[in-house]
Amino acid sequence: MATPARFLLFPWLLAFGLPAAVQALEQTAAIKVEPLLQTSSSWDGTALHYPAGQAQISGMLIEIAVGGQTGWHLHPVPSFGMVLEGELEVSLKDGCSKRIKAGEALAEVVNTLHNGRNTGTVPVKLVVFYAGSEGQKLSVKEGAAGH
Repeated sequence: MATPARFLLFPWLLAFGLPAAVQALEQTAAIKVEPLLQTSSSWDGTALHYPAGQAQISGMLIEIAVGGQTGWHLHPVPSFGMVLEGELEVSLKDGCSKRIKAGEALAEVVNTLHNGRNTGTVPVKLVVFYAGSEGQKLSVKEGAAGH
């Protein structure tokens, strides 16, 4: 007798420390649920806080050419992303860095200058969602507005 899919997922959730409550939908034979990220801090360990004002969620598909870089910038709002294709290295000014590959997700640093660089052999495609407020910038380049 085959084991129902919801019972196969439970050990995976426990292994990664993700409670079953993380699921947005109930796992069934017709619906596969794979939690990607649940965190209260960015990848560098800084606590996340929502900005004041009318909430506005923005989502973008970003592509970075082989060898391409984002340039030093920061996000004044919490954001999270998932690499769909390729490999991306995100570096901080202090030398700390994080590599993320296709299928991996992370919560980006907030109000911290960082640079994203395609370290792979194919273009990086990533989807990023920003939890900002109406009228608020999502990214600020180094040197702009005192940064």
